This record gives sequence, structure tokens and C-alpha cells, in this order.
Amino acid sequence: MENFSLILAIVVITALAFDFTNGFHDTANAMATTISTGAMKPKVAVAMSAVLNLVGAFLSIEVANTISKGLVDESGIQPEVIFAALVGAILWNLLTWLVGLPSSSSHALMGGLIGATIASVGVGAVHGDALVTKVLIPAVAAPLVAGMAAMLATRLTYRLGQHTSEKASGKGYRAGQIASAGLVSLAHGTNDAQKTMGIITLALVAGGALAPDSDPPVWVIVSAGTAIALGTYLGGWRIIRTMGKGLTDLQPQQGFAAQTSAATVILASSHLGFSLSTTHSVSGAVMGAGLGRKGGVVRWSTATRMFVAWGLTLPAAALVAALAEWVTSFGTWGTTAVAVFLVASSVAIWIVSRREVIDHTNVNDTEESPGVVTTAMAAVTPPPTGTMNEDLTATIPALSAPAAAETTASASSSTPTPAV
Repeated sequence: MENFSLILAIVVITALAFDFTNGFHDTANAMATTISTGAMKPKVAVAMSAVLNLVGAFLSIEVANTISKGLVDESGIQPEVIFAALVGAILWNLLTWLVGLPSSSSHALMGGLIGATIASVGVGAVHGDALVTKVLIPAVAAPLVAGMAAMLATRLTYRLGQHTSEKASGKGYRAGQIASAGLVSLAHGTNDAQKTMGIITLALVAGGALAPDSDPPVWVIVSAGTAIALGTYLGGWRIIRTMGKGLTDLQPQQGFAAQTSAATVILASSHLGFSLSTTHSVSGAVMGAGLGRKGGVVRWSTATRMFVAWGLTLPAAALVAALAEWVTSFGTWGTTAVAVFLVASSVAIWIVSRREVIDHTNVNDTEESPGVVTTAMAAVTPPPTGTMNEDLTATIPALSAPAAAETTASASSSTPTPAV
């Protein structure tokens, strides 16, 4: 095993802590739609996702190599820089988890790495071409591609099942959701777990424990896969609620289409070494599936908050990481101060989160308002086949009841009172 210095050990532990937060932050990507449609019980869903995340971590190292070899100049940075990068990424993950926003852990990590690297050795150490082609372009393309694919897939599933009873089709698509959710979990392991592998490998190279251009050692793959699996099992229930119920109301057909589309995009990107955001992919697929069903709508108020978080992720994590790097540059006491700040901030965020506990017992409860745009769209969108008759059946008795009551009252008042 590699020779470790104290700072290198701190970096590795912090990286695994980030991987842990990545796990519970991104559980929603695989399981939110499956839980919201009732295809699986919440605790069973996150347990299955955790196991498949661990398996996926062993399937490829392409994304890990993108992080460790492609994004920044590994010969120009020190372990303290990577530690500062992880501080920025972890704090952003925890803040967005607290407010239930599905932001990108991947972009938080890369933003932190870029900010800390620039603060340490300058802009020249960042490989701009890799940043554009393997990070920024996939960040924009992934939700669009996944969203379009999910919308078309949703329309296709409803068309193919239009002559099938709702009960039979719902049962079949719930089974399909379980399979597609497993595929998303596997894809998440092949993509997100590797990012931590890449950052640990970069730290080992920067600390002189590995030769430049080395692949992740086996112990790094095992530890990163285990950390993200444990985080996944805990379940990021706040973000699961937003993804499953806050963006749109999904039926099993939509959930199946969204998860299959997202998994396809994620697995393809992992094969190509693109470090895209699984959160962006799944969120885009969920919105596409919401728009793909006749009468289905997206809650754009929630989506807008999510888009703002996406735009802030890279610069916010970069800024925090740059400040952390500046403090660590003062030596051991600076590194200690940053570590204490990270722990104290994490504990404070956890304490605040206890004011409103969201877990597997209430994850499907939501008081999300549909918003003005959604209400307007629902008003002008024709209802699905069969819905109008059902609505009329439910409405006519409700309307006739007051009329009957009024008639009864009128008849009573017009009946003469018998003489005594």
C-alpha cells in the first residue's frame, strides 16, 4: 500500500465523506420515481440502490481517469488543494440537501477542484478543453437529451397500452420500474462513485504516493464504492420528495420511461468518459415524462429553483474551495481551522434539518403548490381518455345533492301545518 502522510490521510477520509454525501444526495436519481408511484417500498428501494451502486463502481474507470488525469494539471497541485476542493463540494451538497434541491454532486466536486486549483497555482493549471467538452457540454446536453427521450418514451408507452386495462398496465410498468431503477443505480455507480476514485487517485499522485497517470488502486475502488453505497442506503429523503412529488405527479408508465431514458444517457456517458451529472439527467427525464402524458404538467416553480441551483453549483463550490485553499496555505493551523469549520458546519446543517424530519414514513407527503403556470396549463389541456366520464360521475352527485336538499326544504316549507 502507498506511503501516507497525515495530510494525505485527511484528504482520503474527506474524499470518502464527500462520497457518502454524494450517495444520500443522489439516491433520488434512482429511486424517487419508483417510490413516488408505489412500485417499491422506500426502505427496500434504497437498499437495492445501495447494492447496485456498489456493483457499478467496479464496472469502469473511465470517469475516474477524466477527473484524475484530464481536468487539472496533476503535477502542479498539492494534497491541501484537493482537501479544499472537497470542503467546497461537501458544504454545497449539504446545503442543497437541506432545502431539498436535486443539484449536481459532480459539478460541486469539479467546481471545488477548479476553484482550489486556481487559488493555488493559477488558471493555467485547469485544462479548459476538458472542462468544456467533458463537463460543461454534457451538463447542458444531458437533461435535454434525457428529457426528450423520456417524453417520447412516455407517449409511446401510453399509445401501446391504450387498449390495456389501467390495472394490468400499472402492474406491468411497476415491475418495469423496478428493473429500470436498478439500471439507474448501476449507472450511478459507474459514474458518480468513480468521481471520488478519481479525486483520491489525484491526491495520491499529488502527495507522491502514486506515479503520474496511474489508474485507481483496487482499495480506492472498494472504499469509494462502499462509501457511496452506505450514503445511498441512508436515503436522501428530502431530495427524493422533491424529485418524486415536487416536479410532477408520475404514473408507473411515466416512471418507467423516465428511469430507462436517464439510465441510457448515464451509461453511454460513462462509457465515453463524460463526467455528466446524473442529477441533471434524471431531473430532465422526470420533467420530460411529466410533459409526455396527456394532461400531465411540470411544477415550474420547483423546476426554476432547481435550475438556479444548477447554475450556482460550479461557482459556489469553487468560491468556497478557493477560500479554503487560501486558509490552508497558512500551514498546519490553517488546515486544522478548515477541518474544524467543515465539521462544525456539517453538524449545524444536520441540527437545522431536525426541525422538519423527512424520512421513509412521510417521503411521499407533499404540500407543493402547483403554481400559476401549471394551473393554467392544466386548465387548457384535455384530460386523458376516461377521465372526463369519471369526473362527471363524481361531479353530478355532488351537484345534485344541494339541489335535492333545496327541493326537500322547499317542499317542507310549502306543506301546510296541520291545525291543532
